This record gives sequence, C-alpha cells and structure tokens, in this order.
Amino acid sequence: MLDTPEAVVEALRENNERPHGLQRTITAEELVEAAEPFEKPDVVVTALLELMSAYEFTGEHRKSPVAFARLLKLWDTAPEAFSPWEAHQVFWRFKWVTTSLLQVPEVPLATVHGWIDQMRTRYREAEHGMQPVAAMRYHVARHTGIGLFDAYDLWATRPRTELSDCDACETRHFATHQVLAGDDAGALDTWRPVLTEDTACTEEPQMSQARALLPLLRTGRFDEARSHHLTGYRQVRGNPGMQQEVGLHLEFCALSRNEGRGLEILAENRPLFEATGAPLAHLDFLTGAEVLLARLVADGHLDTAVAGPPGRNWTAGALLTHVRSEADRLGRAFDTRNGTTAVSDSRRLRLEQTPLTEEPLPLGLRAAAVRPGTAGTATAPAPAPASALEVPEDFVALVHEARRTTAMGHPGSARLWARAGERLAEGTGAHDDRLGPEGLLHAELAEQRAYRLSRENRDAESITELERAAGLFAELGMSWQALSARTRVLAWATTHDKGTDEDAAGGSSAEAPDAATATAEHGTGRLDADAVRAGIDDALRQAERLKTETPFSGASPAAGETASHGDVGQQRVLEYLTVLYSCAFAAYQELVGQLPEPSDSAVARFEEAARTLHTEAEHLMIPHQVSNARQFVADVAIRRGDSARAETELRAALKDVEASGQPWRGTRPLALLGQVLLTVDQPAEASELLHRAVVEAVRYDDTHFALAPTYAMLGHAASHLGDTGGAVRHLSEAAARFDQEGEQNEAAGLRLQLADVLARGGQQADAVAVLESIVSEDAAPSLDERLVAQARLTLARGLRELEEFLPASEEFLRLATVTAAWEDEPRLQTLVAAETATTLAMADRWDAAGTAYERAVAAHAVAPNPSLLMHMMCEFARLTMLFKGPDGRDAALEHLVRADEIAAAVPEDTDDFAPWYERGAVHYRRARVLAEAESFPEALAEAEAAVARYELGGERGEVPRAEALRIAALIEGNGLERFPEAIARLTAAAARAREADLAEAAQILDALRQEYQRRQG
Repeated sequence: MLDTPEAVVEALRENNERPHGLQRTITAEELVEAAEPFEKPDVVVTALLELMSAYEFTGEHRKSPVAFARLLKLWDTAPEAFSPWEAHQVFWRFKWVTTSLLQVPEVPLATVHGWIDQMRTRYREAEHGMQPVAAMRYHVARHTGIGLFDAYDLWATRPRTELSDCDACETRHFATHQVLAGDDAGALDTWRPVLTEDTACTEEPQMSQARALLPLLRTGRFDEARSHHLTGYRQVRGNPGMQQEVGLHLEFCALSRNEGRGLEILAENRPLFEATGAPLAHLDFLTGAEVLLARLVADGHLDTAVAGPPGRNWTAGALLTHVRSEADRLGRAFDTRNGTTAVSDSRRLRLEQTPLTEEPLPLGLRAAAVRPGTAGTATAPAPAPASALEVPEDFVALVHEARRTTAMGHPGSARLWARAGERLAEGTGAHDDRLGPEGLLHAELAEQRAYRLSRENRDAESITELERAAGLFAELGMSWQALSARTRVLAWATTHDKGTDEDAAGGSSAEAPDAATATAEHGTGRLDADAVRAGIDDALRQAERLKTETPFSGASPAAGETASHGDVGQQRVLEYLTVLYSCAFAAYQELVGQLPEPSDSAVARFEEAARTLHTEAEHLMIPHQVSNARQFVADVAIRRGDSARAETELRAALKDVEASGQPWRGTRPLALLGQVLLTVDQPAEASELLHRAVVEAVRYDDTHFALAPTYAMLGHAASHLGDTGGAVRHLSEAAARFDQEGEQNEAAGLRLQLADVLARGGQQADAVAVLESIVSEDAAPSLDERLVAQARLTLARGLRELEEFLPASEEFLRLATVTAAWEDEPRLQTLVAAETATTLAMADRWDAAGTAYERAVAAHAVAPNPSLLMHMMCEFARLTMLFKGPDGRDAALEHLVRADEIAAAVPEDTDDFAPWYERGAVHYRRARVLAEAESFPEALAEAEAAVARYELGGERGEVPRAEALRIAALIEGNGLERFPEAIARLTAAAARAREADLAEAAQILDALRQEYQRRQG
C-alpha cells in the first residue's frame, strides 16, 4: 500500500531495479500519481526523475518533455527538495528534452529553439559552460540541414564541461558527423575507443556499433562489421528505445546480402511497428525495414511471408507498401515542420543504396531462411564464374563443346550438358546428323542425368538412368562405353555416396573419394558384396576381351565413334581406364566399409585394383588416372593412420595432375593433402594448399567440389596459426554452405567450433550470438538433441562470462529439463545442477539457487563428481560473502564444511580428483571468508594450510601456491599489520615464482612487497 511517502520511496527503489520496459514505465507513472498527495516535493522530484528515465529508455519521447516541465516547476518553487545529484540531473536532462522534442514532428521548431534558449539561460545563471548548449544547436542543425557545419564548429571547438555528453556518446556524434561528410575512414578512426569498448556507457557501444556497420562494409573491414553486428544487435533487439539501431541492423543485413538474417530480425522486433512514441526513431526503423523489403521484392520475393505489424499475415510486397506509405508520411511531416527536405533526402539516400558485398557476408549464424523464399532448402545454383566455359548458342556447337570438355574431364562440362538438356526440352535444340546417331546424344544425356541424380541422393533414379545409358550405348555398338557405364552401376551399388565416383562420370575433376572430407558414408548398397565382386570380375574379363576385339589404335570406329569424338583409340583408352577406376572404387568401398579391421581378402582386392589402375594408366600415359590410383591409396592410408604414406602418395598425385595438363583435376588431392598436413601439425602449408583448392575449384567452375568442408579445414588451419579473424571467416563460410546444402547438423557443429574460436579470441559476445542461433526455437527442433544440449551448455557459460546471470540461469534450467531424461549421462545431470546453482546465486536468486544446490548434491550421490561439487560449494561461500558481507560468515563456512565432507568421502584412487588441489582450494576459500569477516588469525592459518596442500602438487601446484601466499601476506600485512613477516613471505614467494617461470605472479608479489616496505618505512 502506497499510503506513506516512505512506501512510495521504497516502491521507487524497487522499480528502479527492474529492466526498462512497459511494466517499469507504467509503474513509474503510477508512482508519480501516488507521490503527489503527500505534499512532499522531494518524493515527487524522485518520482518524476524515475519517470523521465523510463520514458527516455523505452522510446516514449512524446511524454518526456511534459514530465520535465513539471520537474522544472518544482526546481523553481522548491529547490531545497532536490539532492545534489537530482540538481545535477535538472541541467543534464535539458538535453534529453531537446532531443525528445526533435523526435516529434508536431512540435514546432520554434518550441525546440525556445527550450534551447531556456537551457542556455539557466546554464549561464548556474555558471555552467555552454558546450552542451552548442551540442543541442548542432543536433537541430543536423536534423534540419540548416547551418550544419557552422553549428558543428561552434560545438566541436568548445571545451567539455561536467554537463557535456559522456566521452562515448560524444565520440558517436563526432564520428557520425564524419560519416555524413563522406569520411568513413576518419569516422572509424574516431570511433575506435568506443568500438573497442575502451570507452562505454549505458548506450554504448551498441549505438555506435549500429552506425559503424555500413562504414565498415564500405571500407572493406568485413570482420569488424560481422562482429559489431553480432554483439551490437544483441544489445538492441526488442528495445523500443533503440528503434533506430534496429533499423540500421536491418539495413546492414540487406546491404551485406543477408536477407534471411534480416527477416529474422524483423520477426524478433515485430512490436516495434507499433512503437510510435519516438516518431523520428520510428522513421529510421521503418526505413531500415524498407531497405530490406525492397531488396527482397527486387530479387523476386514479392510473395515471401514476412513478419509485420501484429494482427495479420504479411508478404514482402504488402509489408513494403505499408512501410513505405507510413515512412513517407512521417518524412513529409518532419519536412513540413522543419521547412527543409533534409529528413526525406536522408531517407532517399538510404533507399538508393545497393549491396556492398558481391556475395553474402558470412555471419556465422544459422538463419531461418538461407535465402529469402528458400527456407529449409538449398539455394538456387550460383551463377557461373567469369572464367567459366562459354556456352555456345548454336546447338550443334554446344553439344560438341560438351563432348570435348567431358573428354578432358573439365568440370565446366556439367553446365554445358545441363544447357543441352534444357534446349532439347524447350524445343530450341534438335538432333543434327553432325552429332552422330540420335541415340548417342540420348545416351550421353542419360549419363549426365545419372550423375546429377546421384549428387542429389536420388539413388534409384540415378542407377536407372545409368543403366539406360548403358543400354543405349550397347544398341549403338559402343561396347567400351556400355561396359564403362555398367561397371559404374556396380561400383555405385557399393555406397550411398555416389559423388565420390565423379571421375568415372568422365566430366568432373573428382578423382577418388571425397578428398575434402575423406569421410564417405558406407551403405550396404542394392547388391550384396558377393554379387558386386562377381560383377566386377566379369567386367574385367569383358575389358580384356574388348581390348582384343576393339584395339586402342588402328581400328575402325563403331557407329557412335565419330570424328566428333576425337581420336577413337584415345576414347577407348579412357573408357578402359574408367572401367578400372570403377573396379578400384568398388574395392575401396568394400575395404572402407570393413574398417577398422578389414579382412585380408578386402585389403588384397583393393591393393590389386589400385595397382592395376596405376600400372595401366602409367603404361597408357594417362597421368590423371595414375593420380586417381594414388588418391585411393592415400585415402585408405589416412583411414588406417598412416599419414606419412598418404602424404607421399598425394604429393606424387599432384605431380601426375601437373603432367596431365589438366589443372582442374588437382582440387581434391590438394584438399586431401591439406587435411593430412593438418593432422600432422603443419597448418601453414595446409592452409596454402586448401586455399589453392578453393581457388582452382572456383576458377574452373567445379560446382561439385566440396567447398563447405574445405572451408571448415581452412578455419581449423587458421585457428592453429593463431589467425582468429581468418578462422572466423572460414568457419562462418563453411557453416553457411552446409546450411545451403541442407546439412543442418554439420552447420551447427561448425558453429560450436566457431563459438569456441571467438571465445578464445576474446570475443565472448560474438560467440554468444552464434550459439543463440543454434538453440533458437526455429533451429533447435531440426538438430541432433545432444548437439543442441552442448550448444546450450556453452551458451549458458558464455552468458555467465558476460555477467548476464539471469539469461545464463534460464539456459541452464532448459538444459536440465532436457538432460533429466538421459539415463546414460548421470554425471551430466550433476554438472548441470551444480552450474545452475552457482549461476542462480550469481544472479542473486538465492531461493532457486538453494534448490538447484540440493539437486546437485542429490545427483552427486548417484553420479559422483567431487571436484565439481566442491567447486560449487566454494563458489557459494564466495558469493555468500559477496552479497551478505560479514553477516554471511557462518553460512559461507557451512558450505566449506560440506566441501570438506565431500573430499573426505572420495576414495584415494578416484580418477579426475586431485586431493592436493581440491583440498587446497577449500582452505584458500576459507581463508578469504575469514579474512573478510576480520577473523585474521584463523584466516592466516587457513591460508598457510592452502599453501601446504598446493605444495603437494609439485610443478602443477606452483600457480595456486603463489596465490595462496599472496593472500597469506595480505592477511599478515593488512589484517594483522605484521609487515616484516609479510615482506619476508613475499620475498621468498616471488623468488620461487621466478624460478618456476611465473613472471607475472612474481611481479604481483613484488609489487605487494614494495607497498608494504613503503608502509613500514
């Protein structure tokens, strides 16, 4: 009941602890009304200041000036009701009023200038400097476009005062002015202390991060743009007081080609469409949304479902019309009020921008829609690179070029065949006698369809098409081609990963199993192993017969073997080697399917098949098939742990590719060798090879090269080299590509690795943003449950690291709910309960923390984890003293008694438990608790007990031992004032730390010793 002034003050105090939002604002309004009847102006002053804060930080700028006018009236009539801090706030909040009035187009400019004049008068009367007044005049000039540069000079050249904006906010204004003047580089240089968080406040760095996004893109500083989007957006999402910033993040998504991410942000901020308390900020939000929506519509996504104002369903086109109409109305209202077109001109310039990146900037996030309108599916095929093969307009020339490049194994031939098939289907291409028999073209197209269907994992259809091609070749009397196709059918029947057999397709640079991952799936296939082996043996016998009947040289061509195919003998050589390749491929799949303990017969069959391919290819002088044979051997060597042999074979394979004169065939051995070198800790050369593989794949239009896993390995290489920026770029790219391929778990696994790289690189907020995208409601249901659990655990720890204790606790609690059903992971339940308890205590939620604490103790009884439980209990002791001070002494010590009981019950030979450390940690924490409670003699005894325990740890105990000695010295010096003893202790401890190569510890101990020497002397 708010029936006394004291009750109102207490309610104001409680409301001040709430996060800014609708509930806090409503309560603040109610408390002003409750304070007025008591005729206690000091209470009303406090209530009005709280109300102004609520309006300011929730975007209710229309209402803020009214509250300030009431406050100013009290200042004039009862100045004694203001505390010194509140008196300062009267002058400070003149600035809030000016910016609030600018937000509302119905307020005439004369009124705005009148407030600034009044501010100037009151500042002069109170003998305050005029720099804040000049700053307000500059803001008006920037808004209206009138006298901008003169106003800037008057403001920027004046000395700062105690009422000037904080350094961080003023830096933002200076940098924004430079952006308006076209000096992106200068602005970013000005922004540096804010963007690096050397200077910060309640509104910074998130406001500057939003404004710096496009300058960072325009200057090519993509890594920083990514980081500031990830961290900055988390701080502004859903906040009606940050509408402008949300709009800038939407704009960034559109101009960095991350429209899917933009749609997510739009959905997360749907209530902002109705947040009209700050019309100018609302206009900025709407303009950012319009930039995004216009990009979607321009790209053909008019009917894509999007999130708009609550109450109806929206498409991109409909929402664009709505947003544009509302934004245009607001823009005209401001122009009318200002008498200039500055607001509409600024809006027009934003809408005229075009994307600032050639490709989507990898953000490392899982977007609900990979690209607009394609949620849950792979993206449309990328356009061919500039270096891709030319596609002839003449149909005959098109087919001849497809055949020529297929014979060369050029990966770009796939596009040519695809176009030929399209032309036939459209009726714009027709058979011509110059192409040979009509059945030949149908056979070739059936082959190509088989390869395409195989890559789409449409196995049955793929086999059917390949068998059809074999039949057509046989009808044409093209025995080698028919045999080659039939052998591939057998080889493909041994695995579900048909894309590894692309060399047998005759038109790709794929030479052996997927060299980018070397992790083909091994299914049982449609034929049993005996049937496959029998078929392969029969194919080899037929090949030997055909070598006699249709020799490789000097023979007349068969019906389909026309001059348009080039040298007939060479054709037959290539088909023969393709048969041998398919045999080797089938033997490889049989061996790999039996790993880690393959049968002797499987090993023998593989070695014979690979040796035959190698020998025959070498004899017939076809280097790229020699390379293929080496790659098979290298792949098996990797799987069996023989990295040295794999490296030798792959280096030789690359020389074979070079000898072939067909460099596009080198992408996979390059990638596989890079993988091998990563495993033997040679990241520098691995990175170079992997980069070459990517460049060659793009250069030669190899759309089937495994770019996603290659980028993943590049990320690992960069991480090993200490290149955090490179690791983030490559892992983000890899995750985005796995998304596009529909491989969601692989993408999520990479994002876990990305989060780890970011956290280790000091970018914990970036890591948290990445992890949030994994566990989001849209993403998590489609992912492996245990992978999501790992992400949630890492996210909870990351949030705790950022001191976002309540959100961290919520994540731990969600994790506890999931893992409760995992009977095979009892220790995990102990871990989750303990970490939940500690985090809740950090959030000052002691009742809930106590419940989780006891749940952890109960879980420990079932699945012991003594180190974890003791750490939790020590943390509770620390936090109890932190929150309750000396009054918490007994409760803190009780936690440590329980920790000792846990330790006493642990058998001596328990794994993962180091008694010297765990017991030393309890003594150390007890020493600190007792010292904080000013029980110094007992505290010193515990500190010395900790030192003795750590001594038992040998070299591993040197770091905690040095810290325990520091605490002992502090207790002796500060608590007991025994400086000589403390100095002696510190001298010995520093010397020992230096001997143990602990330079930083020695420096800390020496500094404390020198302080005590000064105090003693």
